[in-house]
Amino acid sequence: MPVAPHFPVALNVLDPRSLLASAGALGIFLVIFAETGLLIGFFLPGDSLLFTAGLLCTTQTRSAVHLSLPVVLVAAAAGALIGAETGYLIGWRAGHALLDRPGRPRIRSGLRRSRAFINRYGVRRSIVLARFIPVIRTALNPLAGAIQIPLLTFTIWQVIGGLVWSVGLTLAGYALGSRISDIDRYLLPIIALIVLVSFIPAAVELIRHRRSRARVGGGPGPAGTHRQRGDRPDRGEPR
Repeated sequence: MPVAPHFPVALNVLDPRSLLASAGALGIFLVIFAETGLLIGFFLPGDSLLFTAGLLCTTQTRSAVHLSLPVVLVAAAAGALIGAETGYLIGWRAGHALLDRPGRPRIRSGLRRSRAFINRYGVRRSIVLARFIPVIRTALNPLAGAIQIPLLTFTIWQVIGGLVWSVGLTLAGYALGSRISDIDRYLLPIIALIVLVSFIPAAVELIRHRRSRARVGGGPGPAGTHRQRGDRPDRGEPR
């Protein structure tokens, strides 16, 4: 069982180890749900949290933080899948009011990047690949609802992407921890490295996005709709 935290959870929400020590599997569910379902969750450490949780499943039971792998897997998958459906429903109900809302530049930037992501990769691949890119992972789900991507299409591909992301990263952390004897001694440097590596996909996608905008003299805004390859339905099109 996780030990009691030295600081409130709210103060440690960006620190995967502190968060897991404070809230355990429940914290995993809440953070993953918020990051994938609520637009305010774009700053949360989803990738590093999942990998760290898997890593902490391999620590000794007497360690300060030790988690149960089956419980972690269920919490991670539930947060990812329920969160994505919630984000989609928020976008479906809010519609273009969400896309055109003033202010909140970080959210608007995420929506623009998600739009460009869909235009670049198509709906199905975007829903899966977005899971591995911070900010886009948060913004794409409500965007999918706002432009009324068919619910069945969205659900099938978000379940595939959500399970690959949540279960895959957790098991990757578990596999690494299982290969290192006395993992407790190396937790802090490993977790620090995980946090740094988790920003690489976001940095790569941001560079690509800026280069693309520079080539065309500006990228597409968040409002409006696009149709390509027959899988980007306009708003109001039958589901």
